[in-house]
Amino acid sequence: MEVIILQHIKIEDPGYIKDLMLSENCKLTTIELDEGEKIPESLNKFDAMFCMGGPMDTWMEEKYPWLTEEKKRIKEFVVHQKKPFLGFCLGCQLLGEVIGGKVVKSKQSEIGMLDVNLTSETKNDAIFSSFPKSIKALQWHSYEVQMLENNKDVKILASSPITKFQIFKYKSHAYGIQFHIEVKNTTVKQWGCVPEYKSVLENTFGKGALERFDREAKKNMEKMNFYSTNLYKSFKKKIVKI
Repeated sequence: MEVIILQHIKIEDPGYIKDLMLSENCKLTTIELDEGEKIPESLNKFDAMFCMGGPMDTWMEEKYPWLTEEKKRIKEFVVHQKKPFLGFCLGCQLLGEVIGGKVVKSKQSEIGMLDVNLTSETKNDAIFSSFPKSIKALQWHSYEVQMLENNKDVKILASSPITKFQIFKYKSHAYGIQFHIEVKNTTVKQWGCVPEYKSVLENTFGKGALERFDREAKKNMEKMNFYSTNLYKSFKKKIVKI
């Protein structure tokens, strides 16, 4: 499987899923957009696209001009070429925007190990039909996708009390996942080095929040890695069909 990975900061890569892909000798092409790297002119050779999280927001094209081109290329890959796509956090929001949704500030930030509830739409889903009805998920976001309810090509697969579109599917080949299913043991401490992330965390939970969050994430890591494995294997077999 050959995958193009769109990254917005080096430390937000596909994490545990990347380790799984490398263990199976998948060919990965990483584009570090925040460092000025360009998306290849042709996307034809790629079997799938992963779009990762980042400290910027979808509407910040003036500060991050490459976001404009990134949205065009995601639309090309997902809407026109109809090829397999996974978007995580910011990547989820970018997918939501290119298929007609709006990304708005959440009524409150979702940060921590929080419950995500899967909907009845997962019953026959190629990826999430094997997931339990509720999972603990690592959240770290202040914006969310909205206004996709009238898009007949979109199905809501999971929600939380704050965020309606925690997981959504576009047609049968593209998935947006607002939370971080891809994390591993080192993730929280690494992300805590990003000023934008740490400030939101400590403004919400006070001093020492990073250490508490890291401990809580590690308690749940085995299950999160299990869900990552299921996601990856089902995506590869049933969506990419390799």
